[in-house]
Amino acid sequence: MEECASLCRVGSSRGRRRHQKRQRPAEKAAAKGKPALAPAEQQVKTDSAAGCCAESGGIPSPMPPPLAPHCSLQDLPVEMLVEIFALLPGTDLPSLAQACTKFHHILHIDSIWRRRCREEFGFCENLQNLEKIGMSYQEVYVKLFHPYRHILGLWQLDNDYRTLVNVVVDGLGITGWMYRPSLNTHVDGPMQFNPSFRICLTERKSAAVECMEGRHSRPHNCDMQIRKDRFTTQCKKTDHRTDSPTRIREAWEQVLVQKGRRQYDCLTYRRLYLPPSYPDDLIRPGLFQYNYDPFGLKIAMLSFHGKYARVTKITGDSNKLEIHLMHRIQLRDGEIFRNFNELALVVQEIDEQVIREQQQQQGDGTEESEGHGWQSPAQPSMEESGAAASEEQPVPFVPLVGMRSRDQHYPRTCRMCFYGVDTVTVTLCDFTFTRRLPGVFILFDENHFGFIWLELKYFILFGRVQNTFRNVEAPSPQAFLEMLKNIQSIRT
Repeated sequence: MEECASLCRVGSSRGRRRHQKRQRPAEKAAAKGKPALAPAEQQVKTDSAAGCCAESGGIPSPMPPPLAPHCSLQDLPVEMLVEIFALLPGTDLPSLAQACTKFHHILHIDSIWRRRCREEFGFCENLQNLEKIGMSYQEVYVKLFHPYRHILGLWQLDNDYRTLVNVVVDGLGITGWMYRPSLNTHVDGPMQFNPSFRICLTERKSAAVECMEGRHSRPHNCDMQIRKDRFTTQCKKTDHRTDSPTRIREAWEQVLVQKGRRQYDCLTYRRLYLPPSYPDDLIRPGLFQYNYDPFGLKIAMLSFHGKYARVTKITGDSNKLEIHLMHRIQLRDGEIFRNFNELALVVQEIDEQVIREQQQQQGDGTEESEGHGWQSPAQPSMEESGAAASEEQPVPFVPLVGMRSRDQHYPRTCRMCFYGVDTVTVTLCDFTFTRRLPGVFILFDENHFGFIWLELKYFILFGRVQNTFRNVEAPSPQAFLEMLKNIQSIRT
């Protein structure tokens, strides 16, 4: 306010200022011991002082302050707007087109939608193939990807014959590839898939859903209903009941599942997420193949939950294999595998201890949720970490005498062993009972683990699935745990 007071001072001081020597702003600042102001800063102070003078009845500034330049998104060049709009999610573009006429016309530029198709769905079809069917990238996004975006990913068939379906963008359509067990593939081999249904683009206003099941019929139309975390397909062809779930019957020389032939023309699929991975995990979780019976390879999912690990069967039966990571079995240079009675005694002692702990927790009212203390994957609490598992020195693994297995090509060394229990649920004539089968979980390496059922003297080898999948991340740890509950409830 000193500058304002000096400009507004009138009366006797006016004549005195006439006889004083005029000083420049820099000289005045130097005389007062203050640094000189830059021209832009001096202009801001002058404008401020002029406003103060006007409010106090003083002499206003002869020139009004400059107005701030007005800039709108509509003033940007079209080329720049195209680059900006191409970075936005495709679901936001329709509302953006309603903002003004200019945006509406710009959003008809196909390069915007081509980028959204590529980045959101991995669609890399060239323009020539689109021109053959008279489609643009915008139409592909609006007619195909947007209405069916929620079914991309892994799904489990919700019936007695449980199998895996991978729904992916495939050329100018979306294909549901169903897992077909192979009889002559090792657990390290790739998964085998056959097309189950396909969503194709047509010249109509919406895409057409075609069922590709049935050996004696060509692809035919079917209806699809999409809901949260599940969808249903239904068609009128009846030959599904005789061949689709038993397509590999000829190789087996027997019917795979009799109940799988019932109402196969109406199928419901449940969403599958891959388990999240954390640094404290023994190995990277995920999908594994195993060979248990003569009906071909099956799929299981390994996940970690703090003090426990879980092997959830995705195809085949609904057994639940639970690994107690706090009960480790010492290997002693592999000698533990040479004596079946000694190994069985060690497992029996741990099993009795676990049962006592569970009974005590039930009596105290502190029973852990999910049966045996399932924690959120985001809260690891196990003592052994993944780094510790990788640093363990391998010891020889020799199958127990008299132990049966369908896998003769197994790793010859292992790193760790833990107590585990397989919970088998059997339903016969509407009567359901549960059986506990304690055993030994064997960690071989990053891509292999095994389990020994001591009572059955049976060994199963699990090999990591090498296929890659998209759209399989769980939105939250709670969503993944809820999915595990749904898998177990399919049969129970």
